[in-house]
Amino acid sequence: MQTFILTVVFQTLPTETIIRMRAYFLLGTVILAFLQCGTASLVVKGPTGPVMEGEEVTLECVVSESEFNLSSVHFEKLSKHMQRWYRLDVDQYNYLYRRCFLYDVEVTRENGRLLLTLPRVHAWTAGPYRCVSDNDTSPDNSSTPFTISVHYMRDLSVYRSGVGSFSRYFSSMQDLRVPLGDDVELNCSTSSSETPEYFWSKEGEDWIVPNSMLRLEKVRDMDSGRYTCTAQHPSVKSLVKRRTVSITVLPEDAAWYESTSGRIILMSAAAGMALFVIVLTITVFLCRRAKQRKCKGPIDDHSQKKPIYRNSVESLPSTTGDNEPLV
Repeated sequence: MQTFILTVVFQTLPTETIIRMRAYFLLGTVILAFLQCGTASLVVKGPTGPVMEGEEVTLECVVSESEFNLSSVHFEKLSKHMQRWYRLDVDQYNYLYRRCFLYDVEVTRENGRLLLTLPRVHAWTAGPYRCVSDNDTSPDNSSTPFTISVHYMRDLSVYRSGVGSFSRYFSSMQDLRVPLGDDVELNCSTSSSETPEYFWSKEGEDWIVPNSMLRLEKVRDMDSGRYTCTAQHPSVKSLVKRRTVSITVLPEDAAWYESTSGRIILMSAAAGMALFVIVLTITVFLCRRAKQRKCKGPIDDHSQKKPIYRNSVESLPSTTGDNEPLV
C-alpha cells in the first residue's frame, strides 16, 4: 500500500522535480559514503573559539579506535616555508627546529592522554597540527590536520605623508607642529592577522572618519587639537589599538624651524654634518700617516764609512789576499 502511494505521488510530480530529487538523493549518498570512509581513527581536539596571541593553547590527540596504541603516537607541525611536517616531541633531528621556531612546546603523556601545550602562542606558531602513529605505515596513519589561527594586532604607526618619505621614520613623535595654511595628511597603519578597520576622531568633536588616512586642507587655528586613530580587528571586536597625535597650528609669523618638518630637516642636516666631519677627520688622519711612512725612507747606518778589504788592518786574518772589498 505504501509503495502504491509513493508511486502515485511520484507520478503526480513534474518530471524536472523528480530528476532533481533523484540527483539530491544520489549526492547525499555519495557524501555519506565519503564521510564514512574518510573517518580518521586519530583525532586532534583543540580550542573552538578565536585564539589571541600570548594565550595558552592545549591540543589533545584522541584515539577513536582501539587499533592504535597511544604510546606510539606523536604530534607534528607543518612548516609553511619548508612545506614539511616536523615532529614535536623529543627528537634529536628536529630539536633545533623546535627551539628556534616553536620555543616552549611541551608534549606530555599523562593518564593515557597525549597533550601538546603551547604556553604562549605567536603568529609563527599558527598553522596545521596533526598526530601520527609510529607503528602504522599506511596512508591513514595520521589524523586530519587541526589548524590554529592566531589573531594579533601590533601597535599603530602614524606618520605624515606628502612632506618626504623621511617623516615615516619619525612616527614616534606625538606632537605635530604645522604652519598656518598648510595641508596635513596623516596615515595610520599597523600589522594584523586580518586587515583592520580604521577610524579617525578628534577630541571634543562628534565626527568620525572611517579611513586610515586623515586629510586637513589649509589648516587654521581651530584645527589644532588631539586626533586619535583607532584600529579594530574585524573578527575579534575586543582587539583594538589606538594612537593619539596632537596637532598645533603655528601662527603666521612663526619661523620655519619651529614646525615639525623644519625640526626634522635641522636634525637630518646636523646628523649629516656630524657624519661628514667624522669621515673627513678619519681621511686626514690616514693621509698624514701614509705620508709619514713614505718620507722615512730606508734605514741609514752611519757606523760604517768605508769598505773593509781582506789585506787591511781592519779585516780578519786570512791566508789569501784579496783586493776586492767585502761590502
